[in-house]
Amino acid sequence: MNAPTNISAQTQNRKADHIRICLEEDVQSHQITNGLERYRFTHSCLPELNHNDIDISTTFLGKHLGAPLLISSMTGGTEQAAMINQRLAQVAQHYKIAMGVGSQRVAVEKPQVADTFAVRKYAPDVLLFANLGAVQLNYKYGLDECLRVVDILEADALILHINPLQECIQPKGDTNFRGLLDKISDLCGKMPVPVIAKEVGNGISAAIANKLIAAGVAAIDVAGAGGTSWAKVESERAENPLQRRLGMTFADWGLPTAECITTIRAIAPNVPLIASGGLRHGLDVATAIALGADIAGLAMPFLQAAAISETAVAELAEVLIAEITTVLFCTGNATLYQLKHSGSLQRIE
Repeated sequence: MNAPTNISAQTQNRKADHIRICLEEDVQSHQITNGLERYRFTHSCLPELNHNDIDISTTFLGKHLGAPLLISSMTGGTEQAAMINQRLAQVAQHYKIAMGVGSQRVAVEKPQVADTFAVRKYAPDVLLFANLGAVQLNYKYGLDECLRVVDILEADALILHINPLQECIQPKGDTNFRGLLDKISDLCGKMPVPVIAKEVGNGISAAIANKLIAAGVAAIDVAGAGGTSWAKVESERAENPLQRRLGMTFADWGLPTAECITTIRAIAPNVPLIASGGLRHGLDVATAIALGADIAGLAMPFLQAAAISETAVAELAEVLIAEITTVLFCTGNATLYQLKHSGSLQRIE
């Protein structure tokens, strides 16, 4: 009878560990980069634009965004996580940017912590993404649980995060990924909101993206390598030397974000595409969009800011928006659409 309580407590403790480790330990990739540094914009010293006329608004999954930004999935399930999510949601509402929450599995297992995810009251107009691990579909989760997490958030879409490497290293990880694609396909056909497939920092290849799109996934979040390494994060939580060794061995495993964007866009020119994985400033965002992404997600910068104050989150949003706008101005593009089709981004040989 005590098993569900024990499982939910483990999940909740894991949530707290993840926040602490990400904020206090060096869990960034060092040997692999996101690949965006291999590209450079052609500077236009005569942009023939009024800076005030530049428009970085866009639409994603049918919803208007003031900027092509996503506060990527991070956390929930603890008091600290509730504070972080509230701060993030209030800033997302002010700037009309998208937001995802961390895995809501803990809210399914322990309904009393559901409020730590329920940010719609702070962000009534924001594009909000609910979130569950895809592998849970092989562990007795199904349509009911997915509907529940969407309902908790009053979400516009459901992220299914796909994290085989993290599960390999994570203590008591869920590693049965057999037959998952068929279950994802079945779920996509039944969900009343779009389903987004997302990695957690190791990237989605074009071949896998093609399978996911064929299965009915409405959008892809590449979450490539080059930023926070969840192998490193889990190695910090290791319960034995084997787990710690695995985490360090695979600390730089994965496909760079830039490679994921370009290869997926080559085979799926119209799929809604989110670039995330090691993006740290607005120049990264603009580069990702020029490569073919529709919006860009950042997690670590927003987490660090949210741990300080809502004002710090707002200041970060202001900086990101200014940086994106500056790229458009200094390349002579008034809109994101123009930036994408301008040819102003060049690969550095």
